[in-house]
Amino acid sequence: MDPDLYYGGYLKLDKLLDAQDLESTKAGDTVHDEMLFIVVHQAYELWFKQILWELDEVRRIFGLGTVDEADMGTAVSLLRRVVEIQKLLVQQVSVLETMTPLDFLDFRDHLFPASGFQSAQFRLVENKLGLRVEDRLKLGGSPYTSRFNPEDRDLVTRSEVEPSLFDLVEGWLERTPFLDFEDFSFRAAFQDAVKRRLEADRAIVESNPRLSDLEKAAQLKDFEVTFEQYEAVFDPVKHAEQQAAGRLRMSHRAFQAALFITLYRDQPALQEPFRLLEHLMDIDEGFTVWRYRHAQMVLRMIGRRIGTGGSAGAKYLERSAERSRVFGDLYNLSTFLIPRADRPPLPDGITESMRFKYEG
Repeated sequence: MDPDLYYGGYLKLDKLLDAQDLESTKAGDTVHDEMLFIVVHQAYELWFKQILWELDEVRRIFGLGTVDEADMGTAVSLLRRVVEIQKLLVQQVSVLETMTPLDFLDFRDHLFPASGFQSAQFRLVENKLGLRVEDRLKLGGSPYTSRFNPEDRDLVTRSEVEPSLFDLVEGWLERTPFLDFEDFSFRAAFQDAVKRRLEADRAIVESNPRLSDLEKAAQLKDFEVTFEQYEAVFDPVKHAEQQAAGRLRMSHRAFQAALFITLYRDQPALQEPFRLLEHLMDIDEGFTVWRYRHAQMVLRMIGRRIGTGGSAGAKYLERSAERSRVFGDLYNLSTFLIPRADRPPLPDGITESMRFKYEG
């Protein structure tokens, strides 16, 4: 313990509170709301730093090869923390919107050519989550790194080749041991369960006296389309075709494992893995909400003008929000769920393996 440790010194408040250097003041005409603009964006960068801190630890845990049960709980807790931080990111937009468009115009010209697109930390967050270069929009026809200085460009570019959280979670899912157990095959059992469910639903449609022949034909055709969607779960070749078309990203086995965890999430050993998958979707959704919220704020502030960094402003942000989801495959799982009553029963050996071993 350092007896001379002081609150302000520990937090480096002298540096932190002296880091608001207004460009309007330098130009000789201080604009009041520029202080708010700087503080909000500095707060964003501090939260991005914390998110990176949490993601790096989760990536370290999943990079060990075997994820210990205690470490799984830690990873789930850290991802939940990221989700809570994201809520603050969205709330900060409302604080920024207390500044009117006219207030912003008073100092906007001083900001050129600086832009939020030059936030190296946020690009690191995206890359470490698993956003691929090919999924990104071009920025005025140039790569997304084109607005960075050489140091930031090198930092962000190097992160593109590091194992992302998506890569590590995919590998972890592929190691799920319960998909094939003795003479049990999850894929075969699930396929049989789906067929039984669809055949039962088909029989209801065919025997429904309230439906016309035309309505019956339309609904029966829908069943065929539904089963074709399921084929990607059953058939590795069909899955590969979906991957090639850009509709799926996860490997066939990883996707099956995620489906298995979701279907049997009530099993004790699968409860934390299911929470992990839920939090990954929460994080995807959180950044999508933040991007859209940010886009609407930009639209409110500058209309359809170009951004200070030369982008298409709000339009670019809207399109980016649509293309920046990393764990989209997890959202697709809901398409393939069946009621609990129709789930294939698990062998006793699997259910015993997934129980907590202590007796209360």
